[in-house]
Amino acid sequence: MKRKSVYRQRRKSRGRASRIASVHPLVAVTALALLIFAAWRATASAPVEHSAESCDSSELLEVAVADSTLRQQIVEYPGFVVSFNSQMHQPNYVTWELTAEEAAAEGRREQNFDTDDAVEGSATLADYRRSGFDRGHMMPAADAKWSGEAMKATFYLTNICPQDHKLNAGAWANLESNCRAWAERDSAIIIVCGPVLSDRMPRSIGTSGQIPVPERFFKVVLAPYSNPPRGIGFVMNNGPVAGGVQATAVSIDEVEAITGFDFFAALPDEIEEEVEAQCAYHIWQRKNR
Repeated sequence: MKRKSVYRQRRKSRGRASRIASVHPLVAVTALALLIFAAWRATASAPVEHSAESCDSSELLEVAVADSTLRQQIVEYPGFVVSFNSQMHQPNYVTWELTAEEAAAEGRREQNFDTDDAVEGSATLADYRRSGFDRGHMMPAADAKWSGEAMKATFYLTNICPQDHKLNAGAWANLESNCRAWAERDSAIIIVCGPVLSDRMPRSIGTSGQIPVPERFFKVVLAPYSNPPRGIGFVMNNGPVAGGVQATAVSIDEVEAITGFDFFAALPDEIEEEVEAQCAYHIWQRKNR
């Protein structure tokens, strides 16, 4: 499916959001802020060669993550963006918008992991071979079934972190599935996830032991078109997760304190403060808005 046709469908979805906005004023204000993000995505709508460049801030991602101090390469792929850490050989974080149409897509799954030679510091297949860790997706392949180009890009090792299999196939996979259900229910959600990188990561993998293994992973989710808008965060240990997804739910404020990132800073202050203080997993699990 070409990206242009996806955007035609998205306009229908956004029309639905506009009707909801007449019920709750916060939705209308949030939707205006999210136009910044939607405008950027429209510029990357066609399947084109991605680019990577070093930068000092995340200007393209100002709705999702505001960070003026992190050294990073911003790598643009069809449908998602990676803040890549060339020293750690894995992403600082990955962000994308997932619409209802994209979450419901039924395209074929690509299975070919690969180095991204265009990105400095990209891991190699040899780095993960016999490492004892899964190649854990940040942007899930199942979120990219709407496009073969996007699907292929999710298997670049710039979108991958070393994950314990019990996490990757357990609570992390369950949360990914939850996010698709939430996107279908709420028209669209914005997701940011990644490893919790720190100076204290005693384990490492790689041909030279150069890829540190994160001890925790995070994910934050914003549902700007729900009524009212909602936000929630998750922090999971890199291993078995006792209690499942619900046991790892935290507020976005707590994820910010752990990671040092500032999420959704482009939103009006009153909305940002409200959605980032929430931790109401039971509400997210409701079948209806």
